[in-house]
Amino acid sequence: MAVTLPFALLALLVAGVFVAAGGGTSSNGAGGSGRLAAGTVPAEYAALIQEWGNLCPALSPAILAAQLYQESGFNPRAVSPVGASGIGQFMPGTWETHGMDANGDGVRNVWDPQDAIPSAASYDCAVASYVAEVPGDPSELMLAAYNAGPYAVIRYSGIPPYEETRGYVERITSLVPSFEAPEQVVAYSGQAAGAIYYAQSKLGVEYLWGGEGRPEEGGRFDCSGLTQAAYASVGIALPRVANDQWYAGSHPSRDQLLPGDLVFFAHDLNDPRSIYHVGLYVGGGKMINAPYTGAVIRYDDIDKPDYIGATRVTTDAAAALPERDEQGQVVGPARPRETALAQE
Repeated sequence: MAVTLPFALLALLVAGVFVAAGGGTSSNGAGGSGRLAAGTVPAEYAALIQEWGNLCPALSPAILAAQLYQESGFNPRAVSPVGASGIGQFMPGTWETHGMDANGDGVRNVWDPQDAIPSAASYDCAVASYVAEVPGDPSELMLAAYNAGPYAVIRYSGIPPYEETRGYVERITSLVPSFEAPEQVVAYSGQAAGAIYYAQSKLGVEYLWGGEGRPEEGGRFDCSGLTQAAYASVGIALPRVANDQWYAGSHPSRDQLLPGDLVFFAHDLNDPRSIYHVGLYVGGGKMINAPYTGAVIRYDDIDKPDYIGATRVTTDAAAALPERDEQGQVVGPARPRETALAQE
């Protein structure tokens, strides 16, 4: 009988979630494993980030990817309100000093990722070299020096007591597991059970594009509005749109899925920026999702040609994701100072 499906799925959920409760990530310090997880960066940049992310011991491909995502969302034409430009969000003076003609075409072009990504890695390693003798995690010290300047790190013999800098270091290190290929997937938390309980309570509710379940919307949702609300019900704040929710944790393979994982679908399986749909996995190859206009929140199969992968949500990674405006521009978070290599 059809009515038994939720009970069967709930039984699988309880078995899957609470047996695996606890645990952590596979990262060895802030630097991580040294390999990018498949599908976490646009394919045209993956080889560059993998290569240049290993430029120095303090850097890793996952750190470099997390920085680029934090700064520009991998948008090579991004411009910040203060004039930072390109995928690496370089200020003009910083680019003048540290920009590279990495692709050898005779032009140091801040708008060309082939130049900007290597330049960002080189800049990271430059500031890391200035603070190499300071005690502490080399990757965290590099990020602190990138944000506050090497002299501040040297002066305080570690991460300086600036709220902006400590927040920047925490955000980037928290995002590292969202980009690295882990040796083991992040273990489960019981919060996933609560997220599914919430989503199940919305079965049969009509889809509304842009819907977040507000009273004036008749309690209706779109796909990412539903997953956002489901995790908000257990105290985890996800970004609003699906292709930002993709970075809210590590990425289990299809055979590692557990109930509560977010499952994603994309127009281009080589480009996470093309993610257009998200659902909440409940086990047995099924998800709860708000599919499209004219449909209702329901169970659907996840095994479709446009399935790009999954995310196991963690509180730290979700909290580290940048806020963006309607144009996709990062709102608020810290930028590297123009004088980062200057003595204060």
